[in-house]
Amino acid sequence: MKKKIKQERLKAVQRFFNGEEPESICDSLGRSRSWLYKWVTRYTPDDSLWFEDQSRQPLSSPDRTPAEIEKIVELVRLSLYNKDLFCGNQAIQWEMNDMEVQPIPSLSTIGRILRRRELTHRRTGRYTPKGKKYPELPSREPNQTQQVDMVGPCYLTGPIRFYSLHAVDTAINRCGIEPIPSRAAQSVLDAVYAVWLRMGIPENLQVDNEMAFFGSPVHPRGMGPLIRLCLRYGVNLWFIPPSEPWWNGVVEKFNDHFQQKFLAKITMSSMTQLRQESLTFEHRHNSTYRYSKIKGKTPLKALACTEKKLVFPSKGDVPRHPLDKPEEGCYHLVRFIRSDCRLNIFSEMFSVPPETQYEYVVATVDVKEQKLKLFLDTIQVEEYKYQLR
Repeated sequence: MKKKIKQERLKAVQRFFNGEEPESICDSLGRSRSWLYKWVTRYTPDDSLWFEDQSRQPLSSPDRTPAEIEKIVELVRLSLYNKDLFCGNQAIQWEMNDMEVQPIPSLSTIGRILRRRELTHRRTGRYTPKGKKYPELPSREPNQTQQVDMVGPCYLTGPIRFYSLHAVDTAINRCGIEPIPSRAAQSVLDAVYAVWLRMGIPENLQVDNEMAFFGSPVHPRGMGPLIRLCLRYGVNLWFIPPSEPWWNGVVEKFNDHFQQKFLAKITMSSMTQLRQESLTFEHRHNSTYRYSKIKGKTPLKALACTEKKLVFPSKGDVPRHPLDKPEEGCYHLVRFIRSDCRLNIFSEMFSVPPETQYEYVVATVDVKEQKLKLFLDTIQVEEYKYQLR
């Protein structure tokens, strides 16, 4: 077919230069005048392939990533790879952000650049993590550590918008579910307190950097409602590193379970019905689901087999926002220090010692001393004045 079209172009141009009328040529071939003049214009005696199709790709693309940015992506990827560090799209983007490169390409753009430059090969052999091990919290006994997360917004038929706060005991996988209408401070306090009334108060509570949990980036030292609640009850509150949800993996996996086994299967039309069904699902999970890590027991059976005495808050002491400013206690933030040696505490930046580069550190806020203490492993490496507001 292509060969026939090319022959047609050759003969049409030859007939034109032999003096035949354009109307006659076009009528016989069923072509337009613009088509004929296009190939007459394209005809070059010195080019034997003038009748071939030409690429339609534009000569320039204003949206194409600048060549210097592509080169930086390549160099950063090679540098991370050679240092045996994570070198995926996200790691490259973080590194470029630390280098204050502008513009920062998106994750998908970085992926396309790596594929064009054939830099998608993986390491051979098993990856060996470098640097300090992540400071994981204990989970040998019930309520040593609870992981908390929030799912939403979700929608009931109506539509009614809601969020669902989930807590999971990392030792026995016992869960608590509490639906709330919004992420407002009082709603979060009500949900966490309601879960504690059923599950007990944990020694450690681990959350992500959801603004509803820490307060506001405008006032990073203001101690949000959850921080104040935990300090009030002597709970060690831990914030995992930003953009690393896998460290809250137990509750994240439960979130998927909740979506598939509850939201996708039960139709609800009111908050009252939602609360009833949530409690039913919570009880069914805790009393019937079996986990290999607790030797095939259900969470409630595993709890009954321990001698751990749970501590519960008073039913009549429901916290009201705003809570009083605590006078003592500590809360903690786990952070990964990258090449710029900067520590991010809810968008407030601190310079840290060079030995913490590419390490996980624990930043502990001591409320009584009004200090921010930085730990690498169990060794304190820096201390900052930290006036809380």
